[in-house]
Amino acid sequence: MRVARTRAELAEALTPLTGSRGLVMTMGALHEGHLTLVRRAGELADHVVVAIYVNPLQFGPGEDFDAYPRTLEADLALLEPAGVDVVFAPSDAEVYPREPLVRIDPGPVARILEGRTRPGHFAGVLQVVHKVMNLTRPDFALFGRKDAQQLALVTTMVEDLDMGVRIVPVEIVRDDDGVARSSRNAYLSAGERVQARALSRALAAGAAAAAAGGPAASLAAARAVLDAADGVDLDYLVLVDPSTFTDLTVGAPVGLLAIAARVGPTRLIDNALVPFEGLP
Repeated sequence: MRVARTRAELAEALTPLTGSRGLVMTMGALHEGHLTLVRRAGELADHVVVAIYVNPLQFGPGEDFDAYPRTLEADLALLEPAGVDVVFAPSDAEVYPREPLVRIDPGPVARILEGRTRPGHFAGVLQVVHKVMNLTRPDFALFGRKDAQQLALVTTMVEDLDMGVRIVPVEIVRDDDGVARSSRNAYLSAGERVQARALSRALAAGAAAAAAGGPAASLAAARAVLDAADGVDLDYLVLVDPSTFTDLTVGAPVGLLAIAARVGPTRLIDNALVPFEGLP
């Protein structure tokens, strides 16, 4: 496994790789969810490239950019036995030699839900995704379904800009208690961790209610769980089209039930695909 910290080192590391290439983009503090992406990339592609970079453009004022965990040595120790060929771990100066003058406009979907709470976040995400894809030239890029709005926007960007990369969604990885794996879970106290289980319980209730009662029943069942949960400060609970994050159309076969909430000081997101079986 080669570790590249500059563009030149990255180009040198990629040159001998023949065959297809899979890319996994992370901000480090790796966990089993990231390793699931890496393993799936290894199944699809001949070579796996992992980017580790905490991107300042996707953090707003007052967010946790400075506090975000940076654990590069531990991350590399996890990636070495996972079959990764190249790790790109650049500095800010390497990624952004100057303030970008040309920016990616992520469009209207970036201004709702997560985008409403975090203005400018998705513009920063797409900026770095576009840049790293250009530098690594993957055939496949793998993204977790947990960040569902990000997944939808990255997929749209790749399609609209004819980037020639296949975006592969990978299912959410959960701990035994149902909580979705996330680097931000490290901020939860033991008591807050118990409270955070309400998000996955709400999603399960919404999915169970959907097949018989449709979208309204799904939302009501999920909200009932969250309303009864201690320590959960709900930001939003929505049921949207999983591809566009717009309102569901009549007769849609599946929706995406998405939650954002604060548990203590930590903001968590979670979601589930909800089928509407047998409904008109």
